[in-house]
Amino acid sequence: MSTRFPFTAVVGQQDLQLALLLNAVAPNIGGVLVRGEKGTAKSTAVRALAALLPEVEVVAGCRFSCDPASPDPACPDGPHTGAAAEARDARMVELPVGASEDRLVGALDIERALAEGVKAFEPGLLAAANRGILYVDEVNLLHDHLVDVLLDAAAMGASYVEREGVSVRHAARFLLVGTMNPEEGELRPQLLDRFGLTVEVAASREPDQRVEVVRRRLAYDDDPAAFAARWADEESAVRQRIVAARELLPKVRLGDGALKQIAATCAAFEVDGMRADIVMARTATALAAWDGRSDVLAEDVRQAALLALPHRRRRNPFDAPGLDEDKLDRTLEESAGDDDDPDPDGPGGGGQPSPEEGPQGGDAGAQAGTGENGEDREDGEPRPAAGGAGEQAPARAAEPFRTRALTVPGVGAGAAGRRSRARTDRGRTTGALRPRGALTKLHLAATVRAAAPHQRARGRSGPGLVLRRDDLRQAAREGREGNLVLFVVDASGSMAARQRMSAVKGAVLSLLLDAYQRRDKVGLVTFRGTAAEVALPPTSSVDAAAARLESLPTGGRTPLAAGLLKAHDVLRVERLRDPSRRPLLVVVTDGRATGGPEPVALAGRAAGLLGAESVASVVVDCESGPVRLGLAGRLAEELGGTAVTLEELRADAIAGLVRDVRGTTSRRAA
Repeated sequence: MSTRFPFTAVVGQQDLQLALLLNAVAPNIGGVLVRGEKGTAKSTAVRALAALLPEVEVVAGCRFSCDPASPDPACPDGPHTGAAAEARDARMVELPVGASEDRLVGALDIERALAEGVKAFEPGLLAAANRGILYVDEVNLLHDHLVDVLLDAAAMGASYVEREGVSVRHAARFLLVGTMNPEEGELRPQLLDRFGLTVEVAASREPDQRVEVVRRRLAYDDDPAAFAARWADEESAVRQRIVAARELLPKVRLGDGALKQIAATCAAFEVDGMRADIVMARTATALAAWDGRSDVLAEDVRQAALLALPHRRRRNPFDAPGLDEDKLDRTLEESAGDDDDPDPDGPGGGGQPSPEEGPQGGDAGAQAGTGENGEDREDGEPRPAAGGAGEQAPARAAEPFRTRALTVPGVGAGAAGRRSRARTDRGRTTGALRPRGALTKLHLAATVRAAAPHQRARGRSGPGLVLRRDDLRQAAREGREGNLVLFVVDASGSMAARQRMSAVKGAVLSLLLDAYQRRDKVGLVTFRGTAAEVALPPTSSVDAAAARLESLPTGGRTPLAAGLLKAHDVLRVERLRDPSRRPLLVVVTDGRATGGPEPVALAGRAAGLLGAESVASVVVDCESGPVRLGLAGRLAEELGGTAVTLEELRADAIAGLVRDVRGTTSRRAA
């Protein structure tokens, strides 16, 4: 067995270590979500925690780790009356990103259940993690329905497996830890809320601390056993402190004053629901026990807020997680009854913005480049850019709005999502087929119909069906898939009027928000001057796409052909990487093409190349003014897609858009 890196030897991640230790003391806090860039010891710290947990007493031979003192009466391996006990180390179970639902919750033998009435159950990872740690690396890449199952089990302390009227229940109490890199995509706010605590981790920028990290890692790699031995005393001390805190926890008093501070804090930060209040109360109590105290203090409430609230304040994927610590301190003071401040709206108060927020605040960008009515000021004039092309400072995106759904025609088989029709494991049943591999979703009626003609030949004599493996039928289901939405945005001089580009960015931002809600991957190609570039390779992180869009400069000529050809290259590579994920191309342009020899003809040929490959396309026509040339409409025809104006993109204005997209593609296929 390999020697794990010691928990106490991790450098510079005090918040992460504290959050993990608090959950070890009080697992009902609800687990930890660790967010941060790659290479910040997220996985190292989580794996090292398992070695610090005290041994657990289990029923000998029980696959579900039942406690001999209070065995689960519904345990599939029970009853455990008078069963022998044994002690073992607490387990840490890792859930792979590509795991199936059966691997997570376990599976029933449907054939034996129907033919013999026997609940033959093969436990999953939830059973293995009972009374231990369940660790999910890259939890944001896990399918949403698996995250739902995982968090439901963590909240209820039990797992339920139900198939065609046959059900099994077993205990599933574990410390849930998830790690994620936000650059690879976000969790939904509803799922974020289900994690008790969250911690943001980042590599230290202090040279001395970075040197110590490297020194310890090299020493561990040279001789893991010797390195672990050097930290054995510190590890033992932390292990004993966990045991002592667990024993003290039931005696900790959470007074009315602390409860009032918790409630006031959650109300002040406008968190949804009551889960935050409960998690803060449990965390503050665990903090007191960890420090060896029997009373919860204001400092415990403050630390609990810093761990329990940041991820619960996000309203959409473009909100940065975090907590205003000045506001937190004011709220705690006010809820503690400190009324000595004669001017609550003065310095440190909450009524007016501080002087520092003036030119640096939310409208700073608009003040720097536009007048009161949005007209360009002199300092917003185009300035020379590298290579000689005129370039303007990035315009701020207009307020996003709700868009109508854009879908890819036909029925796909991509990753689960909410955009286009697809054959999936979850959804409405549309038929039956022979299973390929393990049976997961039984189609009962089709199975009975397949077995019925053979009952006499098989010598059936009792009430039960005589089943064979060939009789089993898998339910074919139709749900929704996520697509690859590739944005191709014209950032040339013809789009550079500040108000116009602001509206364009607002529209793309609205589509990005829609892509986030529908579980799509997104990519961003921009073109201006003499070339096109991939501003963002396809990713699940719409945050990154929004950030690139916000900083997008404009100016220069319009190399439309280059933008379309770059999009073709991106789609070709993604088709090799993920052939089941279907693309949706969204071209945002006024349709003009300038620069180079025959720019219009080149753009037409590039569009025809995409059209010939039946790429579902939508052109968002950004042309404005009383005289319109209709160039974007012609581009949409060459792509084999449909064109909509910025005004038509709004949900209340384009009721027929999806029908138009499907109709155009159907005509093209015919």
